[in-house]
Amino acid sequence: MSADAQGTSDVTPVAWGERLAGVYRGIGARAMRELPIYHDALDVEAIGFSVVEGRILGIVVTPWFMNVVTPAAQDSAGSVVKIVLPAGSFEFTIGDIAGIGRIASCSLFSPMFEFADMAAARAAAEAALAALMAAPEDKALSERAAKASTIDRRAFLRGTLSEGRA
Repeated sequence: MSADAQGTSDVTPVAWGERLAGVYRGIGARAMRELPIYHDALDVEAIGFSVVEGRILGIVVTPWFMNVVTPAAQDSAGSVVKIVLPAGSFEFTIGDIAGIGRIASCSLFSPMFEFADMAAARAAAEAALAALMAAPEDKALSERAAKASTIDRRAFLRGTLSEGRA
């Protein structure tokens, strides 16, 4: 799907990510701050937004989750779609965000208490993004990654996207 098909051709990937982060900052202040899953040591930040495989994609870090996010123009909210990235095929859940529209997101962490501070969360997001952009080392790994239906976040960050990889 191209950026035009997503209705985002008028903004840069960085600007779209920043707009999304701004919406999540408002959600945090309005609805999340008092919940027990809110990690006060963290902020909302858009990380690494660029065009990947013809779509805007990046990671949003919040005090309550870290998700890989991309705009989505089709499918109904709550549905799951597979999105192919250089590292393989991953399941994303479709949602509607007021002020943004339809997005597809793939959860990496929630809640966020294993991160001591924003620098640690940012480093994890950057490592996750680098792993998503890395092509599998061999065809067998590529086939296993393409068949994977969910991400084991710890294995993902260690660079072992599917079972059986040392």
